[in-house]
Amino acid sequence: MHKLAVVLFNLGGPDKPESVEPFLFNLFKDPAILAVPMPGFMRWALAKFISVRRAPFSREIYAHLGGASPLLANTEAQASALESALAEMLPPDDEVRTFIAMRYWHPMSDEVAREVADYAPDEIVLLPLYPQYSITTTGSSFDDWHRAAREAGITAPTRAICCYPHEDGFISTITDLVADSLVRSRGDAPIRVLFSAHGLPERIIAGGDPYQWQNQVTVAAVMDALEQREDLPPFEAVTCYQSQVGPLKWIGPSTEEEIERAGKDGCALVVVPIAFVSEHLETLVELDIEYGELAESVGVPSYVRTPTVSEVESFVIGLAKLVRDACARGQPVSSALGPRMCPSRWKRCPLPASVRS
Repeated sequence: MHKLAVVLFNLGGPDKPESVEPFLFNLFKDPAILAVPMPGFMRWALAKFISVRRAPFSREIYAHLGGASPLLANTEAQASALESALAEMLPPDDEVRTFIAMRYWHPMSDEVAREVADYAPDEIVLLPLYPQYSITTTGSSFDDWHRAAREAGITAPTRAICCYPHEDGFISTITDLVADSLVRSRGDAPIRVLFSAHGLPERIIAGGDPYQWQNQVTVAAVMDALEQREDLPPFEAVTCYQSQVGPLKWIGPSTEEEIERAGKDGCALVVVPIAFVSEHLETLVELDIEYGELAESVGVPSYVRTPTVSEVESFVIGLAKLVRDACARGQPVSSALGPRMCPSRWKRCPLPASVRS
């Protein structure tokens, strides 16, 4: 019997109001988030200062969700669906078990690595629930996992799926969801689709992080698929970025700016969370509540938010195929289309530029 462990990575979120401050502390203590060189004690002190200052405001935001993040429960549902899909896809003598490792709140890498070690798998596949790679998300999660795995004494061969921005199941699921939202938006006003992703400071992209380019890859693939549909109303599309905080200059345009522009132009909006695969704070509060209220205040005729891909069967099957292919290749992969997809200028891609499909 061949035992396979699949470790799913996500951001994590507080499980009660009292967890908000330590969650924020873990977030801002990460050098991948506050990418400023400084001694460890200074980073600890700065993270403590920021988390204490932001905690009351963040608790108010999480109050919209009952005081806690739904991300773990949503990720558990995805992990269960993936485990079932893999059980049907892999050889009958294979045993597969999924694990969830959150980056900034429990279950975190150290405790999950011990669980994986106890399971004693013959092979491990690392699967981020971030379709587009960034050093701030997948990169940080992988670094923390490899540290925890070493400390837990894990020696099983490990394959890493670093990204899947144009995986067929992911793209087809988004396409179907966007098409449904476009049909719901039929009316007299012109329609504009906002593909909204979490933002990053410009300096991270300038340093070679492929995240923004990979989001463009995702949007292009979805647009190509939508153009094949003959039953949709006409629309235009814009890629934009949300969740901007702090004094640094962030990649744009911002989702807020695009909502305001739509109000001036009299455009109905379909907002698509292109880089999120499950419902959480950024979708349920930021997109639904905060940006929904903004859209109403600036006169947007209609505001429809497309659901995330969550546990939609086509998306889950796509993830299962990625895991199966990673095992078959015996090497790290970036998508179903080959080992590396990023052009060489994106030097923070974790795979060597010489590796090609």
